[in-house]
Amino acid sequence: MKHQRHASLRLRLASLFALASAVLFALMGIYVYSALEREVAYRDDMALLGRIDRIKSIIKDNNNIDLLKKQPKIYSNMLGNKDNALWIIDGSGELLIEVNPESLPIPVIAELQPQSLFSTSGAKTARMAWKRMQNGESDLIIIASKLLAEREQMMAAYRWNLGAAWLIGVLLAFAFGWEVVRRGLLPLQRLSQQAAAVSPQHLGLRLDAQQQPQELQALTAALNLMLARLEQGYDKLGQFSEDLAHEMRTPLNNLMLQNQLALSQPRALEDYAQLLDSQQEEYERLARMIDNMLFLARAEKPDAALHLESVDVESLSQQLSGYFEGMAQERGIRIEATAQGHLSADKRLIRRALANLLANAIRYGAANSVVTLRCKAPSPNWLDIEVMNQGAPIGEEHLPRIFDRFYRCDASRSHPDDSGGLGLAIVQSIMHMHGGQVLVSSSDSGTQFTLRFPRQSY
Repeated sequence: MKHQRHASLRLRLASLFALASAVLFALMGIYVYSALEREVAYRDDMALLGRIDRIKSIIKDNNNIDLLKKQPKIYSNMLGNKDNALWIIDGSGELLIEVNPESLPIPVIAELQPQSLFSTSGAKTARMAWKRMQNGESDLIIIASKLLAEREQMMAAYRWNLGAAWLIGVLLAFAFGWEVVRRGLLPLQRLSQQAAAVSPQHLGLRLDAQQQPQELQALTAALNLMLARLEQGYDKLGQFSEDLAHEMRTPLNNLMLQNQLALSQPRALEDYAQLLDSQQEEYERLARMIDNMLFLARAEKPDAALHLESVDVESLSQQLSGYFEGMAQERGIRIEATAQGHLSADKRLIRRALANLLANAIRYGAANSVVTLRCKAPSPNWLDIEVMNQGAPIGEEHLPRIFDRFYRCDASRSHPDDSGGLGLAIVQSIMHMHGGQVLVSSSDSGTQFTLRFPRQSY
């Protein structure tokens, strides 16, 4: 299966920086171009109106339009170049003066726009301004015009320059962004190098958060927490392997020793029967250990299936009380089962968890005492099932590890029929599967284990 290649983070960031710059430069260019276009148009309009005002002043000073008609060069010099045109028309529509180097069509008085400034379209676009004035008893209409071709050429050149500047700016933004991102990602590269140094032989190494920028300190702290959990899990795995080897070595050594003694000399038939009976106990012990380990391995899978059903806690507690009654009577212990309520849970697993707790409570409880199995609701969100015995308290140093696999507070107190140090680990796994938790407290008055189920479970 081919691995899909993804663009590097540096390329993505540089491209995003260039894209943002392209949008920003484009908006700036549009604004500058629009502002320049408006300014140029405004100046041309003001020039046209100013030209008409100057013509009006000349006409008023001479008081005789016929004399002015004989001096057309005055108007040509005033207009300045061939892109400009001028018409003076009397009220009857007669053309009095015309300066029109580009031979623009003569405006028709009836077709003049109401506003004093307007644009014309056609083969040659132009901007026109006109005003009406009184010259004695007659009216005069003064029309000034300027072709827009020069302005359009200038604006086209300006657009091209803006486009070229925009493209160069985007390319420079990408190049600068590439270098800036490269330098900005150097702390991340150093962090990767530090993380690469962590190995199973060096799980104690931690990443230096103080040398990282503020944005990476949270990531570095999270990675250090992950490394701490990995180290803890690795240590637990190593301890588990050691404990497992130790637990399995004891019954195997017993079996080998018994066989060696039986084979060392001939035995009576009764001796072989006793030998087989003793070995059967060791086989059962190994079978229980393997079953428990298999259960724990399956319970830790995220997709571990639960067969949820309505569980009558009172009925279940009475069944377990009757089951362990014989074991309790051997030590003079009385079981008080007052638990009540209902759970939506896996009945088989809940029975197993409570059975493990009751067995431990009877096994380690004081002789001629009481083991209590009861329920209570500490809050609307939880339902507790408590198993309490009376006896020697568990040392404070053991409580944090009491649910570890194969952990025993006192290895000398192990029993042939116990769970091999996996009973409480199984209880904890069952509670995790149900979304609950198991709590323990121990004092001179006794030891109490609490199975705390979430509200949705009952």
